[in-house]
Amino acid sequence: MFTAAVIAPAFLFGCSGGGSESAGPQQTSDSATGPVSSDQSKSVATASELPAAEDVSTLDGAKLSDFKGDAAAGKLVFAQCKACHVTDAGVNKIGPSLAGVIGRKAGSVDGFNYSSANAASGFVWTKEKMFQFLEKPQRVIPKTKMMYAGMSDPQKRADIIAYLEQPG
Repeated sequence: MFTAAVIAPAFLFGCSGGGSESAGPQQTSDSATGPVSSDQSKSVATASELPAAEDVSTLDGAKLSDFKGDAAAGKLVFAQCKACHVTDAGVNKIGPSLAGVIGRKAGSVDGFNYSSANAASGFVWTKEKMFQFLEKPQRVIPKTKMMYAGMSDPQKRADIIAYLEQPG
């Protein structure tokens, strides 16, 4: 008898680009509930953990003002984001165009179908809010469609923001 093994790869690219930033959930065991993904308990912020629109605090305590962003380095880091985003105005991919994102109201790019959570977030993408968001998107906008775990390196976050600030 011939048995064919079919391998169905799970494709959760999520703008990861590889490296430690793209590490998926790791399985651990909890004696009460069995296997638990390390991301399950941390993936969605509770109402008390959800930062207010004006709150730009980060989980790692880093502040954007402590870093000098390098747009050239940010362009290299942004390469991992290109699977979902571009910086060309009016061009949406899996994610919305990021042209002019700094200073723009969240969830407001014409022609992009945002999650209701993003559309109702009610804040403007300041550099500081973007810095916070890039650290852990699900913390800032729970239930966002953006399937990206986050970027732990604050210097890389500052570099991407410097890149995004450049005129088109």
